[in-house]
Amino acid sequence: MSLGIRIFLVYVLFIALTGYFVLNTVMEEIRPGVRQSTEETLVDTANLMAEILRDDFKAGTLNQNRWPQLLKAYGERQPAAKIWGLPKNQVNHRIYVTDAKGIVVLDSSGTAVGQDYSRWNDVYLTLRGHYGARSTRSNPDDATSSVMHVGAPIRDNGQIIGVVTVAKPNSSLQPYVDRTERRLLAYGAGLIGLGLLLGALLSWWLSAALRRLTAYAEAVSQGRRVEVPHYRGGEFEQLAGAVEHMRTQLEGKAYVERYVHTLTHELKSPLAAIRGAAELLQGDMPSAQRQRFVGNIDSESVRMQQLIERLLNLAQVEQRQGLEENVAVPLAGLFDELLQGCGGRIEHRQLTIEQRIAQDLVLTGEPFLLRQALGNLLENALDFTPPGGSLRISAERIGSRIEIRLFNQAEPIPDYALPRLSERFYSLPRPDSGRKSTGLGLNFVAEVVQLHGGAFTIGNVEGGVEVVLRLP
Repeated sequence: MSLGIRIFLVYVLFIALTGYFVLNTVMEEIRPGVRQSTEETLVDTANLMAEILRDDFKAGTLNQNRWPQLLKAYGERQPAAKIWGLPKNQVNHRIYVTDAKGIVVLDSSGTAVGQDYSRWNDVYLTLRGHYGARSTRSNPDDATSSVMHVGAPIRDNGQIIGVVTVAKPNSSLQPYVDRTERRLLAYGAGLIGLGLLLGALLSWWLSAALRRLTAYAEAVSQGRRVEVPHYRGGEFEQLAGAVEHMRTQLEGKAYVERYVHTLTHELKSPLAAIRGAAELLQGDMPSAQRQRFVGNIDSESVRMQQLIERLLNLAQVEQRQGLEENVAVPLAGLFDELLQGCGGRIEHRQLTIEQRIAQDLVLTGEPFLLRQALGNLLENALDFTPPGGSLRISAERIGSRIEIRLFNQAEPIPDYALPRLSERFYSLPRPDSGRKSTGLGLNFVAEVVQLHGGAFTIGNVEGGVEVVLRLP
């Protein structure tokens, strides 16, 4: 199981438990909260009615005036109100008045006049100076039939002479409770869903960031040239920097060891030749022979210098992970400069040069590296082209890439050598001298092409050899 999935599962568990406990707690508080608010309203209403009815109750004229008709008319009203989207088409309050003995003297429903309510808490407690309230089921077998009753004392000179009770069925509050619960569940489900979505995105981001680092580490271990992943701050940026620093340190150490070993191995032959010639020159010999040994020393010194310079250039390219410059390079102008630099050799060997590159064809890359790479290809082609032979240079745009072809008239390359031409220090003997080059030129070309994101092939064609470069 991946780290991202583990993080997401832990996040889901946390969100689920938090959502359950929060929603469960809130849901349990909705019904009591609504009833408490309703009870507070009943307290105010009961005390208001106690003040309004006090004088008539004291005079004993409650049933002799219009109060019964008023309360009956109140019970028959249809408010046609809309409260938070819920309709209210009838009043639900019941109001009754009891005397000091708990006998009902006035009832808005007209059903309990003359009955003894002294045993009910709303009357019993209020007559004794306490807060009187009760919740009683109209149907003992139906839990939804409970009715809240709140009593308020009718006082005469500080003495309680009666009680006004205002009652309201809890069933009238249920639609509001249900609506609140539904909305809360919907909002809770939405928030949980949003939380899970954010958790999934976070897990995906973490997994993607780790996958990029893993892919980078695998590419480095395989020796491929890749750029270190970029992050915007935080621990991932520090981790990527640490991995890149470790890579450069390890590669730098291995690179130096490898190149020191390679350089010492390749310098053995020219140094041995120089030392042998120097020892022979210490003795007496004819002038012509002396000049031949001096020429050997000079040529081997030039070979050593070329080897060191090309190794340094190759090392510089191999250590880089990307281009330092990415600008437009006119191809026709670049080849004109290279051919002009090789003009002496071309004229001396009487070579025919054919260039088929449009003046407006532009390649994007690092000019210095492209000039060196194409220069190496051109010098290599000149080395193997016989006197009086021909070279043909062409380039064209194919899709999003530019294809450069360099043909030179020459003997076919042996099949065994074709796959090894871009190997470091591998070289074929030159037709004129029979001597080999440093074997670093084509290896340098391959590194530059790879750095530019292109491809490089060499093959035999009719009449000679053709090199093909495909670059963005």
